Amino acid sequence: MDEKLNYLKKYNKNINILSINEIDKIQLGMIPDEWYKIFKQKDVKERIDLLLKIWKRYVSDQLRNTISYLNEYLEDVEMMYDGNSYSVLYTIKNSKGKYLYYEGKNPKDKFENAELENVWGNTPEPIRNFYENIHNGFYYYASESMGLVTFDSVTYIGDEDLEWDLEEKLEINLESSFGFFTNGMGSYIVVDYSNCDKGNGTFWSSKIKPKYNIDFWSYVDEWIVIGFES
Repeated sequence: MDEKLNYLKKYNKNINILSINEIDKIQLGMIPDEWYKIFKQKDVKERIDLLLKIWKRYVSDQLRNTISYLNEYLEDVEMMYDGNSYSVLYTIKNSKGKYLYYEGKNPKDKFENAELENVWGNTPEPIRNFYENIHNGFYYYASESMGLVTFDSVTYIGDEDLEWDLEEKLEINLESSFGFFTNGMGSYIVVDYSNCDKGNGTFWSSKIKPKYNIDFWSYVDEWIVIGFES
């Protein structure tokens, strides 16, 4: 535990893993109701099973490979607090025997993204389901990437500075496009809420021309698993 906590504190010195007694003292409504039940379980397997049931309930079709991987390689889930917000720590021992730590933020977090909040109701339902019921972002802890980012880190593409020329007509509307997934190297998987009826997204980078009409969830699912295996 000390080794894990020392690692976590390298990236957030205020982070702490909560005990069952500390979870008991969390004010009602601060975290999802199901979290109280899950994280009072002493049995690790029971905690994992209960948490993954929430994933399956809301995104079983969209993130089937991610869920399958977690089901096989997830070793523990614990609740964390950094003095401001609660989150879930996922401890994964991947197929190569390497330990990875992923963070899933609290879906009850304050909505800190004015551009996105104004159009949240237009965002595809599966995305809203994830953020409102599972996590406000799920990503590799150390880099906060290779996953769905938190509300405040969702990129409004209308504000992006491009390094490539706009000599070709764009197939998305920048003013209605948001990047929900990042690989940590300046590339995003974007949804244009005005043109996503078929679940289509765009692979977007400020450095190279976009790749249009990709399946948003297929790319997110695949890239999360790639991150697990890195």
